[in-house]
Amino acid sequence: MDGETKLLRHTLATLAYRGAKALRGAPAEFADYRADAGSRTPGQILAHMGDLLDWALALSDGRHDWHDSPALPLERGAARFFKALEALDARIANGAPLATAAERIFQGPIADALTHVGQLAMLRRMSGAPFQGENYFKAEIVAGRVGAEQAPPRQEF
Repeated sequence: MDGETKLLRHTLATLAYRGAKALRGAPAEFADYRADAGSRTPGQILAHMGDLLDWALALSDGRHDWHDSPALPLERGAARFFKALEALDARIANGAPLATAAERIFQGPIADALTHVGQLAMLRRMSGAPFQGENYFKAEIVAGRVGAEQAPPRQEF
């Protein structure tokens, strides 16, 4: 496995870790929270994140498939997000050449999904359901660990 592929898989594991933290313990009604009338709800953001990961998988195989999925209840939206992460990670890990350069997959759908995890974290605080901050540098993030089950935080604040 080349360095770009290793870094891309580590990035997916980071996305899973941070996504799991932002979603863990969120009340079901968080999916429908709206910061203002024109903003996306967390459920809509989570659906978009799933779409981004599906797109990244398609790009890996040389397809430019895009879908706008509707928001789901929080638990189902989170399950879709992690399932899409697992599918993308498995595709990258299988060793078949990527049809789209790893850096392009990173700069488009993956970087966008990372941005949206930050939005979910901010919306958790705004909605009155905050979670503890963490020193992510010290987190146990391992390539291939892309499901909802993640290592416990090492240093929260």
